Amino acid sequence: MNRRDSIKGIAMSLGYVVAAPAVISVLESCTTKNKTWPTVYFSEKEQHVVTYLVDIILPSTETPGGLDVNLPQFIDMMSQDMFSAEEKSIFKEGSEIFASRFNEKFGKDISASNQKDVAELFAVYFDLIPEEQGKIQFMQSKPIDEVTAEEMDNYKMYKFLLNIRSLALLGYFTSEKVGKEVLNFDPIPGRYEPCVPVSEIGNAWTI
Repeated sequence: MNRRDSIKGIAMSLGYVVAAPAVISVLESCTTKNKTWPTVYFSEKEQHVVTYLVDIILPSTETPGGLDVNLPQFIDMMSQDMFSAEEKSIFKEGSEIFASRFNEKFGKDISASNQKDVAELFAVYFDLIPEEQGKIQFMQSKPIDEVTAEEMDNYKMYKFLLNIRSLALLGYFTSEKVGKEVLNFDPIPGRYEPCVPVSEIGNAWTI
C-alpha cells in the first residue's frame, strides 16, 4: 500500500470538522517550514520536538507533508484552545517524560535533538506488536484516576504523543492544500449518480 492509499484510508475514518477562522488561517497560510514561530502554548522544547514529530508522522513525499500545511503551528493553537486544564497538565507532563527518556537514551537534552534521534525514540513506543498496541490502547481508554502508579508515566507520555498524532491528522485532512491536492475536490459537481462502484470513486472527497 502506498502513502496516498494509506492517507485515503485514514481520511475516511476521520469525522472532524474545524471551523474556527483563526485555525483555518493557519492551515491556509504560506508555509516556510521554519522550526520556530511565535508559540501560544508550546514551550521552546515542545516546539522543537513537535516539528520533528509532525515531519515523522506525515513526511513530504508525492503528497504534501505535515510541515507543508503548518501542522506544528496548528497543533500549538489547538492545544491551547481545545484542552482542559487537566489535559494541558497531562500534556506538559507527558512531554517532559518523553524528553527525560530521550536524555536517558541519547545522553543529551531533547532541545539538541535531530530528526533521526526523535524518530528512533518515537519508533520505540509505536513500532509494537499487536498485543502491546492493545495494551496501550486499553490503558489510554482509562480515566486517569484508574491508572496505576506503575502505568502513570507511560500513560502521560502516550497521551502527549497520541494527542500530537491525532491533531496532526485532524489538521492535515482539514487543510485546503490537502483537500484540493490529495483528496478528491470538485466545487461544481456534475449530475447525481446513485449507483457507482466503490472502485471507481477513488480518494475520499473533500466536497
